[in-house]
Amino acid sequence: MEDLEVEWRRKKSETLVHLFQDGESRPESQQQDYQDRAHFFTEEIKHGNFSLRLDNLRAEDKGEYTCTVHTQKESGETEVQIKDVERLLVSGSDRSISASVGEDVTLNCSVDSHITPEDFEQVSWKKTDEDEDILVLLYENNEAFPDSSNERYRDRVEFLTAEIPKGNFSVRLKSVRTEDKGVYMCEVFAGRDSANATVVLEQLG
Repeated sequence: MEDLEVEWRRKKSETLVHLFQDGESRPESQQQDYQDRAHFFTEEIKHGNFSLRLDNLRAEDKGEYTCTVHTQKESGETEVQIKDVERLLVSGSDRSISASVGEDVTLNCSVDSHITPEDFEQVSWKKTDEDEDILVLLYENNEAFPDSSNERYRDRVEFLTAEIPKGNFSVRLKSVRTEDKGVYMCEVFAGRDSANATVVLEQLG
């Protein structure tokens, strides 16, 4: 490893993202934008793995990166591209959920973001498959507003409160009724960004 030099750079600007030299990482040589954000997996280096972890991703991180490995005799490189940087990713359920009348059911909504959940302005659950959207449950400025729920859902729906700090805004719908069947949308607003995901609830009887 002492004979290896590994450089991670931005392809266009040649900006130095991270460097391994003389048997160790050289964070002091990183361009300022990447200090405290770009890291090698220290335990993996001895296995020849110089993969890079980039924390707190920013929109301007989008682009091509080259990893160049130099030895005394030769060098080789590989390229990696960050195509898009989504600030907010919301996912629901890929499959529809089945429930029988009278059962309780969980509608899934998880948010992957570098914005912390307490900085979300609003998370709303709506039933969206009818002529008008029906508000199922609202979360705003760090608290749930059960009184805002449409009367069809009032006192029957709740967030899994302990899960919210993890970005999990799933809701539990109690005592499923026939008219609950349909499409539900979880929509998240954070700053200028918004994203949503849907869950389909099917009835089994």
